[in-house]
Amino acid sequence: MNNLQSLHFQLNSLAIFRNLLKTPVIIKLEKLFSNMTDSLLAVKYYAEFVSELYLSNDNFSDYIYNFVLEDENFYIKSKSKGQAFDIAIESALVNELLILQRLSRLTPTDLKLSINYDGFLPDWNTSEYDFISSYRKRLENVSKHGFGMFAKHHMFYVLENTLVPVKLPDSGHLKAFAGYEREREVVIKNTLTLLKGKKASNVLLYGDAGTGKSSTVKAIANHFKGDGLRLVEVRKHQLHVLPDIFGQLAEIPLKFIIFIDDLSFSENDDHFTALKALLEGSAYSFSDNVAIYATSNRRHFVKENFSSRTGDEIHVSESLQELTSLAARFGLKVTFDKPDKETYLSIVAQIAAEYEVSVNEQLLIDAEAYAIRNNGRSPRAAKQFIELKKSSL
Repeated sequence: MNNLQSLHFQLNSLAIFRNLLKTPVIIKLEKLFSNMTDSLLAVKYYAEFVSELYLSNDNFSDYIYNFVLEDENFYIKSKSKGQAFDIAIESALVNELLILQRLSRLTPTDLKLSINYDGFLPDWNTSEYDFISSYRKRLENVSKHGFGMFAKHHMFYVLENTLVPVKLPDSGHLKAFAGYEREREVVIKNTLTLLKGKKASNVLLYGDAGTGKSSTVKAIANHFKGDGLRLVEVRKHQLHVLPDIFGQLAEIPLKFIIFIDDLSFSENDDHFTALKALLEGSAYSFSDNVAIYATSNRRHFVKENFSSRTGDEIHVSESLQELTSLAARFGLKVTFDKPDKETYLSIVAQIAAEYEVSVNEQLLIDAEAYAIRNNGRSPRAAKQFIELKKSSL
């Protein structure tokens, strides 16, 4: 048995990392290994293998190495919960890591020497990794890196009852913000509590539109992703699936923000009742690795009519209290008020400096005029104004 045949056999012997056999690159490599004796098919499958590899990485070692560190398998899932395995499984792990390390060293020359063809065949790169040492480090830090899609992505949304990665997440970062430092610091402090494994508060960020409520939550998720923080965005009409989502997240050794953006309800809205029950008083609960962060332009979420206060119901005060009780169920409430003129112009100046736009009296006069024409002063208005100025320079 030659070296390629041996490697092919070892590849198919994988048990813990068997998901590798389902990846597009290895599927193509398998076809090549199985057809090395037919020169035309070998050339065809060699090219298909390299083409598939190029779609993700021109370095085959990186491809195998990243798969190993990110693979969601029974071993890492159980280890993340503190489970111990007997010597048979631990021995299998070490042997499979050695097989994958050997596979990662596969070079174009290794294959070309076994193919009866003297024409051009494309190459790829390789690197040297210590798979055993790297995997042990990953196990030690699984609470920061996670596994599976949670190792590859840090923002998700809900599709039916399933979490789906956000392929192009919002790239906002905390250093880019101007103003509202105190408000953001309160949210950051609560997030740090979550990351420390302590019970964090559910947070309501409310206030005027354009003041940076949603951007703050996403920027915090970006800032702390390396510390094990992940964000799951849930729409209002999806609140009924949250108990299932909580159950899924409880099994993951990371920390999660359930992000509900622009939350408001009409009277007698079933979604209102569902969220209220989840926050307090429901038979469902969620673990300490999850906190809900919601944003709203309305202090009490519910769109009230004057008839709500003057209707013919006997216990009107109790009904009104019911409508306003949801906000009270958030342990932490942070207000993002519309800035006054001085604060607004300070924000304009900070953003202008970031965009390398000169600040002078005329710029500030124009910024104030822009805000008056566009729904009032806000960080959003300040940023839009500076972006327009920058594009006109």
